Amino acid sequence: NIKTFGCQMNARDSEKILGILQTIGYEETDSEQADLVLYNTCTVRENANLKVYGRLGQLKRYKSKNPDMLTILCGCMMQEPEVIERIKKSYRNVDIIFGTHNIFKLAELLAMRLFDQNAKRMIIDIWKDTTEIVEELPNSRKYSFKGGVNIMFGCNNFCSYCIVPYVRGRERSRNPEDIIDEIKQLVANGVVEIMLLGQNVNSYGKTLENPITFAQLLQRIEDIEGLKRIRFMTSHPKDLSDELIEYLGESKKVCKQMHLPLQSGSDRLLQKMNRHYTKEGYLELVRKIRKAVPDIALSTDIIVGFPGETEEDFAQTMDVVKKVEYDSAFTFIYSKRTGTPAAAMEEQVDEAVVKERFDRLLAKVQEIAAKKAAEDVGKVEEVLVEEINDHDATLVTGRTSKNYLVHFKGDKSLIGSIVDVKLCESKGFYYIGELA
Repeated sequence: NIKTFGCQMNARDSEKILGILQTIGYEETDSEQADLVLYNTCTVRENANLKVYGRLGQLKRYKSKNPDMLTILCGCMMQEPEVIERIKKSYRNVDIIFGTHNIFKLAELLAMRLFDQNAKRMIIDIWKDTTEIVEELPNSRKYSFKGGVNIMFGCNNFCSYCIVPYVRGRERSRNPEDIIDEIKQLVANGVVEIMLLGQNVNSYGKTLENPITFAQLLQRIEDIEGLKRIRFMTSHPKDLSDELIEYLGESKKVCKQMHLPLQSGSDRLLQKMNRHYTKEGYLELVRKIRKAVPDIALSTDIIVGFPGETEEDFAQTMDVVKKVEYDSAFTFIYSKRTGTPAAAMEEQVDEAVVKERFDRLLAKVQEIAAKKAAEDVGKVEEVLVEEINDHDATLVTGRTSKNYLVHFKGDKSLIGSIVDVKLCESKGFYYIGELA
């Protein structure tokens, strides 16, 4: 059983992990009372760590009934030395720990644990960093018709609140030929939509021996016959080029959706966050994007309660939200991450004040999102059908180019195909539709 916490990058890593385990003879199960349980962890917020500790306590009970059960931990949380010390001290039921840089060693670590009589009870193999990119790992995708493709790993941005560069390492781009070959193979196997993944896709190619830009990579991917849709995440505003924006306006395959994290609308806080753009610079990017792709759906990330945030700072964030009118926004209350510069900053904001601001922001975001969704009612959109609806087996569920969910009458024969659907009714975050 594999449990994945966190982002799309972790979800993609878990597909590789599952592929490795299946290759060496394991079969996937839904139950945590399995012979092997693996947690692919996230450490972006403190709450993510607490969830893992809570589950490890539950696994102790399962292991007492099945002493041969293997418990494995990997992912971002494992790159933090204090986490490893806590696990060694309090969770001796864990058998193997590895990090974000050496997934390819999983089968080897398992063999050590199972067959090496001299191996210690707990095997720990954490790499602080790597320049290595291991290609052609086996993987098992959740969907046969769509999948994620890593184009780069790591991050060089060092936003002051973020632990990612410390746990994912320095930025390194995959060679474009390897990316193209992987996507061609996916398409040959029936994939029609791919999601290009990186901590900051806009800076793709800078570390290559023969640098190319993200826009140039997209143009090469667009030429792949049989591929219908391209998505990507995440974009950093500071590296969003005019070349890329212009390409988005011309592309026939890139979906009409972009995730563009704002974090704050206050120039003062953006500087403290080490984001390298201003409020006006961000709004200018949005103007350019909307000019190139008028009906694009924009989503964002916003942090409330960053150290030193005043009511005026928060008002600037609300101003951006009102001006941009995001289709959706992921809103977060600031969470201290040990080891980041922001954790040591003075002026941590009072919890009650942060909660009140967060509620105001969430209400505004939801109000705007509902209004934006209602604008598309009556339109016919292309929908990639993903699965039978969880609650009503007479319905299927799919996604529009803008990444909105749509539920409509249909059967399993439609799964994996792109069909025209009329959006009949908006429910705020999804639509009820009918085949056009």
